[in-house]
Amino acid sequence: MEGQTVASALTAVLKNAYALYYKTQNYHWNVEGPTFASLHALFEDQYNELRTEIDDVAELIRGLGRKVTVSLADIAGSNGIGEVNARSSADEMVADLVDGHAAVEDTLLAALDAAKSAGDEVVAGFATEGLTRHRKTKWMLKSSVSVH
Repeated sequence: MEGQTVASALTAVLKNAYALYYKTQNYHWNVEGPTFASLHALFEDQYNELRTEIDDVAELIRGLGRKVTVSLADIAGSNGIGEVNARSSADEMVADLVDGHAAVEDTLLAALDAAKSAGDEVVAGFATEGLTRHRKTKWMLKSSVSVH
């Protein structure tokens, strides 16, 4: 049962990370204004990091003996990420992505709690590293524009 709880918590991480990946990639394509070049490059780096994280999460779930089943509807209904607004200003895009990373952090914290309860050091380590990455990403986003 503990493995199922950990796998379920990781599936929530997977859904939010996927939703944030899509949002970040959309903002990469649509950002405009004087900060275009720097944000375009930053968003690309970030969605590439998210793509790697998505694969790592899915492989952790498989390592727990569970199948990975995430649909487009699951991703669209992910908790805390919300819809893409391609008409947003660069500052609004950054603020939206900061909120998205906070939502992924919330699911990573839940995965960390589940892993600790199950004595799963592998998932606990992954979740801790993920929290570090997302907090750093939020700092980098906030430092890129006037969003605090």
